[in-house]
Amino acid sequence: MYNPFSLEGKTILVTGASSGIGRAIAIECSKMGARVILTARNKERLEETLLMLDNEGELYVADLSNLDDRNTLLIHLSHIDGVVHSAGITDPVPFQFITKERLDTIFDINYFSPVFLTKELLKKKILRNNSSIVFVSSIAGLLCSSVGGSAYSATKSAINGMVKGIALDLANKQIRVNTVCPGMIDTGIFDNSGITQEQLVEDSKKYPLKRYGKPEEVAHSVVYLLSEASSWVTGTNLVIDGGYTLL
Repeated sequence: MYNPFSLEGKTILVTGASSGIGRAIAIECSKMGARVILTARNKERLEETLLMLDNEGELYVADLSNLDDRNTLLIHLSHIDGVVHSAGITDPVPFQFITKERLDTIFDINYFSPVFLTKELLKKKILRNNSSIVFVSSIAGLLCSSVGGSAYSATKSAINGMVKGIALDLANKQIRVNTVCPGMIDTGIFDNSGITQEQLVEDSKKYPLKRYGKPEEVAHSVVYLLSEASSWVTGTNLVIDGGYTLL
């Protein structure tokens, strides 16, 4: 059956695949026929993700902000048809209390790690021509921010800008480069935060669709950008926010 969203025959690397959006992306890519390579820092959770895949997959434990770990991962990779940069952190802090150390840490993980991993995948010719690169960014780096979110927004803004330049540089190789920019996604991140369910429900009413997004909804957009269905899409920031930034 014809399916332009199929990932049959493709090998996709997914970072941050041990939980949340990264895990959902890995699972949905596998459902669409891809062979998925998982990487993250937590081996136990990566193994859980591996068991959830429909197709063959493999995992490599790595802290991608660590140069040695990145190099070890690269040694184990042969050829891939796509990479999804989902690994990232938040570090809420009011701007007046930002330190160089904290800013370095969040930029190392959210910006420098995926950027330099991408560079090495290209330099070592691991990433095939006609492939797709997807960065998981955020509306907080594109259209809005939040109290205490200046550092996080800065990292995502940097990714969104970098992607446009990379897309132009790689267009001659038919390598497409895009971001997905989600709003609030229900990943259970607030389960032990002290924020009540009632507060979360009230906050979700700020979204025109009256709910937070689901990890698999972001994953479906990533599948689109990895597949031939988006073969004429590059350098774009795809907003997935339930209408939040319309208001």
